[in-house]
Amino acid sequence: MNADRRTGYALPQATDELWADIADTPSILVDLDVVEANIENTARHLAERGLANRPHIKTHKLPDLAHAQIAAGAAGVTCQTLFEAEVMADAGISDILISYNVLGAAKHKRLADLAARAKITVTADSAEVVVGLSGAMSANGAAIDVLVELDCGMKRCGVRSADEAAALATLIDGSPGLTFAGVMGYPPPDNGRAAAAALASAASACRNAGLDVRTVSSGGTPDLRYVEADGVMTEYRPGSYIYNDRSLVARGACTEADCALTVLTTVIGVYGSRITLDAGSKSLSADLFGLTGHGLIRGLAGADIHALSEEHGHVLLGSEKPPRVGDRLRVIPNHACVVTHLFDEVILVRGDRFAARKRVEARGRG
Repeated sequence: MNADRRTGYALPQATDELWADIADTPSILVDLDVVEANIENTARHLAERGLANRPHIKTHKLPDLAHAQIAAGAAGVTCQTLFEAEVMADAGISDILISYNVLGAAKHKRLADLAARAKITVTADSAEVVVGLSGAMSANGAAIDVLVELDCGMKRCGVRSADEAAALATLIDGSPGLTFAGVMGYPPPDNGRAAAAALASAASACRNAGLDVRTVSSGGTPDLRYVEADGVMTEYRPGSYIYNDRSLVARGACTEADCALTVLTTVIGVYGSRITLDAGSKSLSADLFGLTGHGLIRGLAGADIHALSEEHGHVLLGSEKPPRVGDRLRVIPNHACVVTHLFDEVILVRGDRFAARKRVEARGRG
Protein backbone atom coordinates (compact mmCIF):
# COMPACT_ATOMS: atom_id res chain seq x y z
CA MET A 1 0.00 0.00 0.00
CA ASN A 2 1.41 3.37 -0.93
CA ALA A 3 1.58 6.10 1.69
CA ASP A 4 -1.77 7.87 1.97
CA ARG A 5 -1.79 11.15 0.09
CA ARG A 6 -3.73 12.76 2.97
CA THR A 7 -1.90 11.46 6.01
CA GLY A 8 1.35 10.00 4.69
CA TYR A 9 0.45 6.77 6.52
CA ALA A 10 1.98 3.44 5.47
CA LEU A 11 2.35 0.06 7.18
CA PRO A 12 5.77 -1.32 8.17
CA GLN A 13 7.92 -2.76 5.42
CA ALA A 14 9.87 -6.02 5.50
CA THR A 15 13.23 -6.13 7.27
CA ASP A 16 16.18 -8.36 6.41
CA GLU A 17 15.22 -10.75 9.23
CA LEU A 18 13.31 -13.97 8.68
CA TRP A 19 10.31 -14.19 10.97
CA ALA A 20 11.10 -17.89 11.47
CA ASP A 21 14.30 -16.88 13.28
CA ILE A 22 12.55 -14.72 15.88
CA ALA A 23 8.98 -15.99 16.34
CA ASP A 24 8.17 -18.28 19.26
CA THR A 25 5.07 -20.45 19.55
CA PRO A 26 2.21 -20.16 19.87
CA SER A 27 1.99 -16.73 18.28
CA ILE A 28 0.01 -14.80 15.69
CA LEU A 29 1.55 -14.02 12.31
CA VAL A 30 -0.15 -11.35 10.20
CA ASP A 31 1.00 -11.03 6.59
CA LEU A 32 0.82 -7.34 5.67
CA ASP A 33 0.96 -8.04 1.94
CA VAL A 34 -2.33 -9.92 2.26
CA VAL A 35 -3.77 -7.32 4.66
CA GLU A 36 -3.06 -4.51 2.19
CA ALA A 37 -4.65 -6.42 -0.69
CA ASN A 38 -7.75 -7.12 1.43
CA ILE A 39 -8.02 -3.46 2.47
CA GLU A 40 -7.64 -2.16 -1.07
CA ASN A 41 -10.02 -4.69 -2.64
CA THR A 42 -12.79 -3.98 -0.13
CA ALA A 43 -12.30 -0.22 -0.31
CA ARG A 44 -12.67 -0.38 -4.08
CA HIS A 45 -15.64 -2.75 -3.91
CA LEU A 46 -17.63 -0.43 -1.64
CA ALA A 47 -16.58 2.78 -3.39
CA GLU A 48 -17.80 1.38 -6.71
CA ARG A 49 -21.21 0.92 -5.10
CA GLY A 50 -21.31 4.39 -3.59
CA LEU A 51 -21.11 3.16 0.00
CA ALA A 52 -19.05 4.63 2.81
CA ASN A 53 -16.72 2.07 4.37
CA ARG A 54 -16.74 1.96 8.18
CA PRO A 55 -14.65 -1.13 9.04
CA HIS A 56 -15.05 -2.90 12.35
CA ILE A 57 -11.75 -2.91 14.26
CA LYS A 58 -12.68 -5.74 16.64
CA THR A 59 -11.07 -8.10 14.13
CA HIS A 60 -7.58 -6.64 14.53
CA LYS A 61 -7.72 -4.18 17.48
CA LEU A 62 -4.62 -2.43 16.11
CA PRO A 63 -4.50 1.36 15.59
CA ASP A 64 -1.94 0.88 12.80
CA LEU A 65 -4.39 -1.20 10.78
CA ALA A 66 -7.24 1.21 11.51
CA HIS A 67 -5.11 4.04 10.11
CA ALA A 68 -4.36 1.90 7.05
CA GLN A 69 -8.08 1.37 6.51
CA ILE A 70 -8.75 5.11 6.78
CA ALA A 71 -5.81 5.84 4.47
CA ALA A 72 -7.59 3.64 1.90
CA GLY A 73 -10.70 5.77 2.15
CA ALA A 74 -12.69 4.52 5.16
CA ALA A 75 -14.99 7.20 6.58
CA GLY A 76 -14.25 6.12 10.14
CA VAL A 77 -14.22 2.95 12.21
CA THR A 78 -16.67 0.77 14.09
CA CYS A 79 -15.94 -0.47 17.61
CA GLN A 80 -17.84 -2.95 19.73
CA THR A 81 -16.68 -1.76 23.15
CA LEU A 82 -16.09 1.59 24.76
CA PHE A 83 -12.51 0.56 25.52
CA GLU A 84 -11.84 -0.15 21.83
CA ALA A 85 -13.20 3.30 21.00
CA GLU A 86 -10.99 4.96 23.61
CA VAL A 87 -7.91 3.24 22.21
CA MET A 88 -8.78 4.32 18.67
CA ALA A 89 -9.39 7.92 19.77
CA ASP A 90 -6.09 7.92 21.65
CA ALA A 91 -4.45 6.90 18.37
CA GLY A 92 -5.97 9.83 16.50
CA ILE A 93 -9.02 8.20 14.92
CA SER A 94 -11.62 10.97 14.87
CA ASP A 95 -14.86 9.34 13.65
CA ILE A 96 -16.04 6.32 15.65
CA LEU A 97 -19.24 4.28 15.78
CA ILE A 98 -19.79 2.13 18.88
CA SER A 99 -22.27 -0.47 17.64
CA TYR A 100 -23.40 -1.54 21.10
CA ASN A 101 -25.79 -0.35 23.81
CA VAL A 102 -23.78 1.75 26.30
CA LEU A 103 -25.25 1.54 29.80
CA GLY A 104 -24.28 2.49 33.35
CA ALA A 105 -22.94 5.61 35.04
CA ALA A 106 -19.28 4.68 34.74
CA LYS A 107 -19.49 4.01 31.00
CA HIS A 108 -21.65 7.08 30.45
CA LYS A 109 -18.99 9.30 32.00
CA ARG A 110 -16.29 7.73 29.83
CA LEU A 111 -18.50 8.13 26.76
CA ALA A 112 -19.01 11.83 27.49
CA ASP A 113 -15.26 12.29 27.90
CA LEU A 114 -14.69 10.46 24.62
CA ALA A 115 -17.20 12.67 22.81
CA ALA A 116 -15.11 15.70 23.76
CA ARG A 117 -12.22 14.50 21.59
CA ALA A 118 -13.82 12.59 18.69
CA LYS A 119 -17.04 12.41 16.69
CA ILE A 120 -18.92 9.61 18.41
CA THR A 121 -21.98 7.71 17.24
CA VAL A 122 -23.65 5.01 19.33
CA THR A 123 -26.59 2.68 18.87
CA ALA A 124 -29.76 2.23 20.91
CA ASP A 125 -32.69 -0.15 20.84
CA SER A 126 -34.76 0.87 23.87
CA ALA A 127 -36.05 3.91 25.71
CA GLU A 128 -33.94 2.95 28.72
CA VAL A 129 -30.75 3.21 26.69
CA VAL A 130 -31.81 6.54 25.17
CA VAL A 131 -32.80 8.11 28.49
CA GLY A 132 -29.51 7.06 30.06
CA LEU A 133 -27.46 8.45 27.18
CA SER A 134 -29.34 11.73 27.16
CA GLY A 135 -28.95 12.26 30.88
CA ALA A 136 -25.24 11.57 30.75
CA MET A 137 -24.55 13.76 27.73
CA SER A 138 -26.60 16.64 29.12
CA ALA A 139 -24.92 16.45 32.52
CA ASN A 140 -21.48 16.55 30.94
CA GLY A 141 -22.15 19.10 28.22
CA ALA A 142 -21.49 16.53 25.51
CA ALA A 143 -23.32 15.57 22.32
CA ILE A 144 -23.41 12.35 20.30
CA ASP A 145 -25.21 10.90 17.30
CA VAL A 146 -27.43 7.86 17.81
CA LEU A 147 -28.48 5.16 15.36
CA VAL A 148 -31.52 3.01 16.07
CA GLU A 149 -30.50 -0.64 15.90
CA LEU A 150 -32.89 -2.95 14.07
CA ASP A 151 -32.88 -6.71 14.62
CA CYS A 152 -32.20 -8.02 11.10
CA GLY A 153 -32.44 -11.68 12.11
CA MET A 154 -29.46 -12.19 14.42
CA LYS A 155 -31.71 -12.01 17.50
CA ARG A 156 -29.05 -10.31 19.58
CA CYS A 157 -30.13 -6.69 19.99
CA GLY A 158 -32.37 -4.36 18.04
CA VAL A 159 -35.96 -3.17 17.76
CA ARG A 160 -38.19 -5.66 16.02
CA SER A 161 -40.16 -3.54 13.55
CA ALA A 162 -40.08 -0.40 11.44
CA ASP A 163 -42.76 1.18 13.66
CA GLU A 164 -40.64 0.55 16.78
CA ALA A 165 -37.67 2.08 14.98
CA ALA A 166 -39.62 5.23 14.16
CA ALA A 167 -40.94 5.57 17.72
CA LEU A 168 -37.47 5.24 19.22
CA ALA A 169 -36.00 7.61 16.63
CA THR A 170 -38.62 10.20 17.62
CA LEU A 171 -37.60 9.83 21.28
CA ILE A 172 -33.93 10.29 20.36
CA ASP A 173 -34.75 13.35 18.28
CA GLY A 174 -36.36 15.03 21.29
CA SER A 175 -33.67 14.06 23.80
CA PRO A 176 -31.07 16.66 24.91
CA GLY A 177 -27.49 15.80 24.03
CA LEU A 178 -28.55 13.34 21.34
CA THR A 179 -29.01 13.64 17.59
CA PHE A 180 -30.90 11.00 15.65
CA ALA A 181 -28.63 9.96 12.79
CA GLY A 182 -30.28 6.94 11.19
CA VAL A 183 -30.71 3.17 11.43
CA MET A 184 -28.37 0.23 11.47
CA GLY A 185 -28.42 -3.55 11.68
CA TYR A 186 -26.30 -6.65 11.34
CA PRO A 187 -27.59 -9.49 9.18
CA PRO A 188 -27.05 -13.20 9.76
CA PRO A 189 -24.65 -14.65 7.16
CA ASP A 190 -26.22 -14.97 3.70
CA ASN A 191 -29.16 -12.73 4.67
CA GLY A 192 -27.78 -9.36 3.60
CA ARG A 193 -30.50 -8.67 1.05
CA ALA A 194 -33.30 -9.36 3.54
CA ALA A 195 -31.55 -7.13 6.08
CA ALA A 196 -31.29 -4.33 3.52
CA ALA A 197 -35.04 -4.54 2.87
CA ALA A 198 -35.78 -4.39 6.61
CA LEU A 199 -33.48 -1.40 7.06
CA ALA A 200 -35.11 0.35 4.10
CA SER A 201 -38.51 -0.13 5.71
CA ALA A 202 -37.26 1.24 9.04
CA ALA A 203 -35.65 4.25 7.34
CA SER A 204 -38.88 4.96 5.46
CA ALA A 205 -40.90 4.82 8.69
CA CYS A 206 -38.51 7.30 10.31
CA ARG A 207 -38.78 9.68 7.35
CA ASN A 208 -42.57 9.41 7.44
CA ALA A 209 -42.33 10.52 11.07
CA GLY A 210 -40.65 13.71 9.85
CA LEU A 211 -37.09 12.72 10.73
CA ASP A 212 -33.90 13.11 8.71
CA VAL A 213 -32.24 9.73 8.11
CA ARG A 214 -28.61 10.44 7.22
CA THR A 215 -27.25 6.95 7.75
CA VAL A 216 -28.52 3.50 6.83
CA SER A 217 -25.81 1.06 7.90
CA SER A 218 -25.35 -2.67 7.43
CA GLY A 219 -22.35 -4.93 7.76
CA GLY A 220 -20.79 -8.36 7.75
CA THR A 221 -17.92 -9.79 5.74
CA PRO A 222 -19.84 -12.95 4.70
CA ASP A 223 -22.28 -10.86 2.63
CA LEU A 224 -19.78 -8.24 1.47
CA ARG A 225 -19.55 -9.75 -2.01
CA TYR A 226 -23.32 -9.41 -2.46
CA VAL A 227 -23.53 -5.72 -1.54
CA GLU A 228 -25.31 -3.71 -4.21
CA ALA A 229 -25.79 -0.04 -5.04
CA ASP A 230 -29.43 -0.18 -3.94
CA GLY A 231 -29.98 3.50 -3.16
CA VAL A 232 -30.91 2.57 0.41
CA MET A 233 -27.69 1.72 2.22
CA THR A 234 -25.27 4.58 2.87
CA GLU A 235 -22.48 2.71 4.65
CA TYR A 236 -21.18 -0.78 5.26
CA ARG A 237 -19.33 -2.18 8.28
CA PRO A 238 -17.11 -5.12 7.28
CA GLY A 239 -14.74 -6.51 9.90
CA SER A 240 -13.22 -9.93 9.27
CA TYR A 241 -12.29 -9.09 5.66
CA ILE A 242 -8.98 -7.57 6.72
CA TYR A 243 -7.69 -10.97 7.96
CA ASN A 244 -10.30 -13.48 6.74
CA ASP A 245 -10.44 -16.93 8.31
CA ARG A 246 -11.46 -20.53 7.77
CA SER A 247 -15.18 -19.82 8.26
CA LEU A 248 -15.08 -17.33 5.38
CA VAL A 249 -13.15 -19.76 3.17
CA ALA A 250 -15.85 -22.36 3.89
CA ARG A 251 -18.57 -19.88 2.86
CA GLY A 252 -16.78 -19.06 -0.38
CA ALA A 253 -16.24 -15.44 0.68
CA CYS A 254 -12.45 -15.73 0.23
CA THR A 255 -9.67 -18.20 -0.52
CA GLU A 256 -6.93 -19.55 1.71
CA ALA A 257 -4.54 -17.14 -0.01
CA ASP A 258 -6.68 -14.24 1.27
CA CYS A 259 -6.18 -15.26 4.91
CA ALA A 260 -3.65 -12.88 6.47
CA LEU A 261 -3.71 -14.22 10.03
CA THR A 262 -2.28 -17.58 11.03
CA VAL A 263 -1.40 -19.08 14.39
CA LEU A 264 2.16 -20.37 14.46
CA THR A 265 2.39 -23.55 16.51
CA THR A 266 4.92 -26.29 17.31
CA VAL A 267 4.34 -30.04 17.08
CA ILE A 268 5.09 -31.24 20.62
CA GLY A 269 4.14 -34.89 20.13
CA VAL A 270 3.71 -37.44 17.32
CA TYR A 271 1.78 -40.62 18.06
CA GLY A 272 1.27 -42.51 14.82
CA SER A 273 -1.64 -40.84 13.02
CA ARG A 274 -2.17 -38.43 15.89
CA ILE A 275 -0.14 -35.33 16.72
CA THR A 276 -0.30 -32.71 19.47
CA LEU A 277 0.30 -28.97 19.02
CA ASP A 278 1.21 -26.31 21.57
CA ALA A 279 -1.83 -24.25 20.48
CA GLY A 280 -5.04 -25.09 22.32
CA SER A 281 -8.23 -23.25 23.23
CA LYS A 282 -6.21 -20.31 24.61
CA SER A 283 -4.71 -19.81 21.14
CA LEU A 284 -7.28 -21.03 18.60
CA SER A 285 -10.53 -20.44 20.54
CA ALA A 286 -13.30 -23.00 20.73
CA ASP A 287 -15.46 -21.45 17.99
CA LEU A 288 -16.58 -24.03 15.44
CA PHE A 289 -18.90 -21.88 13.27
CA GLY A 290 -20.60 -25.08 12.15
CA LEU A 291 -17.32 -26.54 10.91
CA THR A 292 -15.58 -29.78 11.77
CA GLY A 293 -12.36 -29.08 13.64
CA HIS A 294 -10.78 -25.94 15.06
CA GLY A 295 -8.72 -24.64 12.16
CA LEU A 296 -7.05 -25.36 8.85
CA ILE A 297 -3.39 -26.44 8.97
CA ARG A 298 -1.47 -25.14 5.99
CA GLY A 299 0.41 -27.94 4.26
CA LEU A 300 -1.58 -30.71 6.00
CA ALA A 301 -4.81 -30.61 4.02
CA GLY A 302 -6.31 -33.78 5.48
CA ALA A 303 -5.49 -33.00 9.11
CA ASP A 304 -8.33 -32.46 11.58
CA ILE A 305 -7.80 -30.40 14.75
CA HIS A 306 -10.55 -32.43 16.34
CA ALA A 307 -10.23 -31.27 19.96
CA LEU A 308 -8.62 -28.58 22.09
CA SER A 309 -7.36 -28.56 25.64
CA GLU A 310 -6.26 -25.24 27.09
CA GLU A 311 -2.67 -25.51 25.84
CA HIS A 312 -2.94 -28.55 23.56
CA GLY A 313 -4.29 -28.93 20.06
CA HIS A 314 -5.25 -32.54 19.26
CA VAL A 315 -4.86 -33.44 15.59
CA LEU A 316 -5.86 -36.53 13.64
CA LEU A 317 -3.91 -36.95 10.40
CA GLY A 318 -5.24 -38.26 7.12
CA SER A 319 -2.99 -39.97 4.61
CA GLU A 320 -0.36 -37.21 4.66
CA LYS A 321 3.11 -37.85 6.03
CA PRO A 322 3.26 -37.02 9.75
CA PRO A 323 5.34 -34.02 10.75
CA ARG A 324 8.15 -34.46 13.26
CA VAL A 325 8.35 -33.36 16.87
CA GLY A 326 9.62 -29.78 16.81
CA ASP A 327 8.20 -28.94 13.39
CA ARG A 328 6.28 -25.69 13.24
CA LEU A 329 2.93 -25.37 11.49
CA ARG A 330 0.63 -22.46 10.61
CA VAL A 331 -3.09 -22.71 11.36
CA ILE A 332 -5.82 -20.60 9.77
CA PRO A 333 -8.30 -20.31 12.67
CA ASN A 334 -12.03 -20.72 12.30
CA HIS A 335 -12.67 -17.22 13.65
CA ALA A 336 -9.87 -14.67 13.47
CA CYS A 337 -11.62 -12.01 15.59
CA VAL A 338 -11.62 -14.14 18.75
CA VAL A 339 -8.05 -15.31 18.20
CA THR A 340 -6.88 -11.69 18.09
CA HIS A 341 -8.32 -11.23 21.59
CA LEU A 342 -6.29 -14.15 22.96
CA PHE A 343 -2.82 -12.69 22.32
CA ASP A 344 -0.98 -9.69 23.75
CA GLU A 345 0.88 -9.03 20.50
CA VAL A 346 1.01 -9.96 16.86
CA ILE A 347 4.02 -10.43 14.62
CA LEU A 348 3.68 -8.53 11.37
CA VAL A 349 5.38 -10.19 8.40
CA ARG A 350 5.68 -9.86 4.64
CA GLY A 351 6.09 -13.30 3.12
CA ASP A 352 8.97 -14.94 4.97
CA ARG A 353 10.35 -11.63 6.29
CA PHE A 354 9.77 -10.00 9.66
CA ALA A 355 8.25 -6.50 9.62
CA ALA A 356 7.34 -5.54 13.20
CA ARG A 357 5.84 -6.61 16.51
CA LYS A 358 2.69 -4.82 17.60
CA ARG A 359 0.86 -4.89 20.91
CA VAL A 360 -2.84 -5.62 20.51
CA GLU A 361 -3.74 -2.29 22.07
CA ALA A 362 -7.53 -2.53 22.01
CA ARG A 363 -7.50 -5.97 23.63
CA GLY A 364 -9.73 -5.57 26.64
CA ARG A 365 -13.30 -5.27 27.83
CA GLY A 366 -15.70 -2.55 28.84
